Formats: sequence, C-alpha cells, structure tokens
Amino acid sequence: MNPTRSRTRSLDDIATEGGTFAIVAMDQRNTLRRMFTAVGREGTDQELREAKADVARALTPLASGLLSDPTYGVPAITEARALADNCGLLVAAEPAERRSFQSEPRTHRDPALNAKWVVDQGGDVLKFFLQLRADRPTPAPGEPDLVAEALAACQEVIDDCRATGVPVVIENLVYTRPGEDLSGSAREDAIIEAARALNDLDIDLLKLEYPGTPAACRRLAAVLDRPWAVLSAGVPFPDFSQAMRIAFDEGGAAGFIAGRSVWREAVALDEPARDEFLTTVARPRLKQLTAIATAQAQPWRTPN
Repeated sequence: MNPTRSRTRSLDDIATEGGTFAIVAMDQRNTLRRMFTAVGREGTDQELREAKADVARALTPLASGLLSDPTYGVPAITEARALADNCGLLVAAEPAERRSFQSEPRTHRDPALNAKWVVDQGGDVLKFFLQLRADRPTPAPGEPDLVAEALAACQEVIDDCRATGVPVVIENLVYTRPGEDLSGSAREDAIIEAARALNDLDIDLLKLEYPGTPAACRRLAAVLDRPWAVLSAGVPFPDFSQAMRIAFDEGGAAGFIAGRSVWREAVALDEPARDEFLTTVARPRLKQLTAIATAQAQPWRTPN
C-alpha cells in the first residue's frame, strides 16, 4: 500500500483517476498450481511465489489495483517490493478450505481473515469469494439452506468491513448443480438471480461473470444499483476484450478484474522469457483493456 495514501479507505484506492477499475487478478492458488503442472512444471510453492511477484512487478505500474492471495502472493509481492505505488491492493479473504454439501459448494467465513487482517498486510480492500445459486430450489427438511448460508457469510464480512472502514468486494461464480445443464439462458438466469440477491447487501463492488449476451447484460444492469466489475474467468484475451466492451456498453460495468486472460502464458516460461512476455505481450494487453475501460466503463462514482 502506498504509505502516502489516506487512511480513509474507499474504492478510489483501487480505481483509476476517472473512477473506473483496471484490476489485475493474481489470487489463484490451486488453479495456478494446476496451470504449472499442465505445462510440465512441478508447481512448487516457490514457483507460485515467483510468478506472482513477476506479474505484480510487470503489470501493477499500469493497473489501478492488484488482487492477490495471502498465502503466496502478498508475502512474495511485499518481500520483492513488486507492487507499484499507484496501485491499490485487494486481499482475498475467503478460506482456502472449500466445503460442500452433496457436490454443491457451501460458503463459510473464517473470522480470522477479517478486515483488520487485510489492513495488517498492507491491503486496501477485502475481497470475498463465494459460489451462490440464488435460484436453487428450497432445501428439503433437514438439509442446509445453502443460499441463506452464503448470504449470511457475506453479511458477516460486510459488517466487519464497515466496522473497520475497509471496502469490500464480493466475487460470485455460479456453478452447475448435480444433473443440470447450466448453459445458455439457464446460465444467464443463474448469474442474474445471484446478482439480484447480492445487490440487496451493502457491498461496495461486485465482481461478476459476463452473463453471455448484450440482452443478458441489460437484464443484469436492471437488477443492480451498485457498481460491478466484470471478471475474465480465464477466457482467451480477444474473447474477454469483446465481452468486456459489451459489459460496459450494455451492462454499465464499472471496470474489469482480469487475470489469466492477461498473463496466462507467462506460467510456462522461465526468466528471461517470462519477463519478455510480460513486457511485450501482457503489458500491451492490460493497456488495451484499460483504454477500453477508460472510454466505455461506467465510473463507480460521479466525478467531482
């Protein structure tokens, strides 16, 4: 965190001067390890730390924010002094352990991963991840209410952040329920209904999936009265840049939070090839996304 930044934290700490979001995501843990093994590398803890520091060093001078994890990313980035002074830090505060009920994700919060814990790591914003299907059927007698549990966990996170003065970003990914084909209009509906439920909570910024079509983005915008940023979900860069334009123009998104779409290929490379890729490919990608966001995204606040 920039030591000269005001102690009064807000979304401005992770936004551009124009109030849009150009955030690099590098909070993957198990996903990143699988990416290493997929290209024939061991995926050791040290490899994860080095990759996170390299991405931060190369890309944060061009980003309004960096999303990283507390296990490998934040320690490595802090030790390497790889975070640019003009770049805010979002810390992922969801538990590393994932729970489930009959193959469906079951959200829970670790009270130790709280807003003060984020501040102590030099963070500006807390990010909490969940997988909410607000459209799932009412639970049978004796079964847990997965929707109520997820929303209650989010509310606990929000209450803690409000008490500490730390902004909160909630990220949601929908998931396929057992025996379900979650594609097309069904996926669109799932994303929108989850967003509708989360919109009722006092969340500073929602990190949401692209719902699939311009019409779906308009439906999403109609249920939201708080800012949202579109996530990349690891899709190829050209696909994400196009989806992002639609999310801005039709869905009123305030910016982007993008990871693998920008830096994915760096995982397979050793130095100096990794540094060359991040400099000559990833940085121009990020510049292009930021230019699109500057021109088309809806600022999270009304300019002064």
